[in-house]
Amino acid sequence: MTEFNEKQLEILQVAEQLFAEEGFDGTSIRDIAKKANINIAMISYYFGSKEKMLEALVLNRISDMRLQLESLYNENIPPFAKVDKMVELYINRINKNRCIYQILHFEFSTKKRELNFDGFNEMKKNNLETFKNIIKEGQDSGEFQQDINVDLLPPIIMGTYFQFHMNKPFYLEILDLKTEEEYQNYIATTLTQHIQTTIKAHLVYAN
Repeated sequence: MTEFNEKQLEILQVAEQLFAEEGFDGTSIRDIAKKANINIAMISYYFGSKEKMLEALVLNRISDMRLQLESLYNENIPPFAKVDKMVELYINRINKNRCIYQILHFEFSTKKRELNFDGFNEMKKNNLETFKNIIKEGQDSGEFQQDINVDLLPPIIMGTYFQFHMNKPFYLEILDLKTEEEYQNYIATTLTQHIQTTIKAHLVYAN
């Protein structure tokens, strides 16, 4: 797992904020250096380029997710409880890091530049294996069906969240959510519970 020192993490935090506010193309190395109060040479020394900085930022985010999933897998709680906590973990992570996911989606869809996400994909595979191990516990105990395509469960979780978030103005209106706090609370409670119910229903009633 990639380890970053305190200064690197500080630079990545500034870069993430600027990427979210100005977009990846709208943010320059100079902008990042100025806001982080460092010289451009330091960024080049640590990361080499803006593209490498994005790769490092993604690795830093997903490596933390791996640790949390492994910790959940080792908890001594029933399979259904683990699934609930796993969904909550996914929603919390993607909601907190949604700007990075949005940047990645844009980069993957436009292919404007060559980015090396081999490390990112490898960590995703590791996370999926832990995800599968959690589901297998429920299968071994007879609580979950055997014929489950676990590979497609994370897209159900993430797809539901992003469909909701991409239509934020619509849902703010129809759900009468007047503040950002109410919106975030709805995600943490009602939306998360809806996704938990969907995933558990699939695990029990899969064809």
